[in-house]
Amino acid sequence: MTSVNFANDLKDLLTGQNVHVQLSVPQLVEAATSRGEAVLTREGAVKAETGKYTGRSPKDKYMVEEESSKNKVDWGNVNRPISSEVFEKLYAKVIKHLKEKDALFVFKGFAGADHESRVPIQTINEYAWHNLFAHQLFIRPSAEELKAHEAEFTVVYAPTFMADPAVDGTASETFIIVSMEQRIILIGGTEYAGEMKKSIFSIMNYLLPERGILPMHCSANVGQDGDVTLFFGLSGTGKTTLSADGDRKLIGDDEHGWSDNGVFNIEGGCYAKTINLSRENEPQIYDAIRFGSVLENVVVDPDTRIPDYDDGSLTENTRAAYPMQAIDNIVDPSVAGHPKTIVFLTADAFGVLPPISKLTKEQAMYHFLSGYTSKLAGTERGITSPEATFSTCFGSPFLPLHATVYAEMLGNKIDEHDVQVFLVNTGWTGGVYGVGSRMKLSYTRTMVRAAIKGELNDVPTEKEAIFGLEIPVQVPGVPADVLNPRHAWADKEAYDSKAVELAQKFQENFQKFGTVAPEITTLGGPLQK
Repeated sequence: MTSVNFANDLKDLLTGQNVHVQLSVPQLVEAATSRGEAVLTREGAVKAETGKYTGRSPKDKYMVEEESSKNKVDWGNVNRPISSEVFEKLYAKVIKHLKEKDALFVFKGFAGADHESRVPIQTINEYAWHNLFAHQLFIRPSAEELKAHEAEFTVVYAPTFMADPAVDGTASETFIIVSMEQRIILIGGTEYAGEMKKSIFSIMNYLLPERGILPMHCSANVGQDGDVTLFFGLSGTGKTTLSADGDRKLIGDDEHGWSDNGVFNIEGGCYAKTINLSRENEPQIYDAIRFGSVLENVVVDPDTRIPDYDDGSLTENTRAAYPMQAIDNIVDPSVAGHPKTIVFLTADAFGVLPPISKLTKEQAMYHFLSGYTSKLAGTERGITSPEATFSTCFGSPFLPLHATVYAEMLGNKIDEHDVQVFLVNTGWTGGVYGVGSRMKLSYTRTMVRAAIKGELNDVPTEKEAIFGLEIPVQVPGVPADVLNPRHAWADKEAYDSKAVELAQKFQENFQKFGTVAPEITTLGGPLQK
């Protein structure tokens, strides 16, 4: 029996004299700057620094072990259990901490652009700039919707409250705790605003499958004929670059749901990396950063207030948050039909995967579960040569349920809607990283556009020998010797050896899934020798 009345405590907190509900963007900008939380850039963006934590803290993220969810959650390193007792005590301390603050900021909105499946949420923030972040990242209600708004989930965010691990039962001063029963996300000890975004995404990954909706960590766009394409890929694979197409409208850049009605954006904004950002290379993002946008950990000249996007001295993970409406070529509201094409992006530094290949349903499920790309030398401390990395469903940190739940839903939808799935390697060709060269972006764009237009659906293919991938023998505008990766290597035996090495890494990674249907492994994975 819980000793804390969560609903009453929240109601009491929200009726305090220090509470400001649903402030406008100008009001939040004014509050953030006047309170010394942030400074304005020349374009009117709010620039804040997050101190010690410049990224997510996955080892400090927990789910409360509760009767209703304990048999559903895939417990482990991603979903770390914490007791109700620990959660209740921390919650009481955080509520007391927030009551003593001179101001609190509340945003009420939604996760999910599809009206039938959206989740009403609210964030309670100690910082005005955090509330501005929520205002820009989540879906804002209309005036009528605001009157009737009742939050299904509440984010309680106290960045200046530090946990005491010896007393509070946490691993560090930082905590991100999700209670599915109490419908509360409790965050403290970190100023990194992205914790709010990804916590909401995590709860959507829990809730949506129960409603028959596949949650996806992907970008999505739509053509003039209503043809939808999904782009899955980890950092550095080209997801943002390839989904930004002047001939197609952006549905969203990061989080989507796929329901019986089609695809919808879970968010109302974008959270883009800005390191080395330029108008020349990424004009949509560059021009979207204007009044009311939020910049995290971007170095700004104190005199001119001009951001230096090339300066990574605070962190390489510099970010910008802005609403979808800051981009011209979008779908508004962010809903569209069923996908015709799915693109899995990988940057293979081993240089063995084809630049484009067609996947069967089983291969699609296998590569979806694998979520493969490469970490390059120098990107993380201790990495001196390319390393294979696997992120389940291209979003393992945000999956509360077992990965096969999402993979099986994907397989069913591929069957139901006759979706064409392609694996695209934006990485290396002609040799491994350091020997070969990066696949030309112009070639990748040409191949992806051909796939989206349906031009590769019925072309002749040849089967690659190690992974069993079907490679188109011809793509207009792309040299034929580029399409088969083995042909691009001078040393064919070296290619074969490296391909077998990568296949073994796939197989070793796949062992962790255990209960996967055997046909996914036998028909979807590397060919058994």
